[in-house]
Amino acid sequence: MQLQHRLSDRPGLLGREDHLNTAVLMLLMPVDGEYHFVLEERQLEIPQGGEICFPGGAFDPEQDADTVQTAIRETVEELGIAKERLELLGALGTLYTSMGAIVDAYVGVCRLRGLDELRINTSEVKSAFTIPVSRFENTSPEEYRALVRVHPTYTEENTGQVRILFPSAELGLPKRYSRPWGSRTHRILVYRMGPRIVWGVTARLIYELLRRMR
Repeated sequence: MQLQHRLSDRPGLLGREDHLNTAVLMLLMPVDGEYHFVLEERQLEIPQGGEICFPGGAFDPEQDADTVQTAIRETVEELGIAKERLELLGALGTLYTSMGAIVDAYVGVCRLRGLDELRINTSEVKSAFTIPVSRFENTSPEEYRALVRVHPTYTEENTGQVRILFPSAELGLPKRYSRPWGSRTHRILVYRMGPRIVWGVTARLIYELLRRMR
């Protein structure tokens, strides 16, 4: 069949184009004989302000041939590291988040003598710091759960007007689809690193990398 030639021998992610496609570089740096993660604190004025993350951002088809280029481009832009001083080790994998974003995670090493060599883009990054990989290896993450549901309608905050996103009644579907449905819980990992809280996507990526390293 002609169809067989259009199929893959391995399943892929369908509908990727319907989601926000992003990439991060899980950046490692040797410090005093051991590897540290290089992490950022986001500026308060941008989305997810004040949170801790790896360098990364949204895939831009006008600039990036793939998400590898996204991860490297964003790292160079956010931290001011010359591309030549980044060594890509490989891909960790793809994470689909509870908010509907797709995160392609890559692992790399930066060859710097210290963080003072960074030229941080202060419009996006409040500060950059490192935490030894061994601290995460020796710390079990706390685990929490959050409920994720599908909402076919929403109420506008300013006007109080109800907006219908999915017209289940008009389509003749069962009444249960006119109300929020689903009871899936989303796993949230949290690492307490002194005064810093590493959680969400960043914590999950660290957790998955440590599993791979064992």
